[in-house]
Amino acid sequence: MAVATSHYLILSAILFSIGVAGVLTRRNAIVIFMCIELMLNAVNLAFVAFARHLGQADGQVFVFFVMAVAAAEVAVGLAIIIAVFRNRETVDVAEVNLLKW
Repeated sequence: MAVATSHYLILSAILFSIGVAGVLTRRNAIVIFMCIELMLNAVNLAFVAFARHLGQADGQVFVFFVMAVAAAEVAVGLAIIIAVFRNRETVDVAEVNLLKW
């Protein structure tokens, strides 16, 4: 028995909702980045589910590009977090206010 596309989309929506809740409620920058990655993976799951449902490979191509962008985002984001941690000795986004005068 095959799993229906709706099950994949429901799982994708749940994962995306958990990611949004994590971004909105957490203060640690590393946890916020992990929640953003969870949201990107939820979108990737939806792309693959729709591609499987429609019988086309377009979804896998989009997933490849989303994963490439996510890898670049992680590299730049972690570099920024390390630089901020070296200057402020914290990764709490409430305490880091570099854009204020």
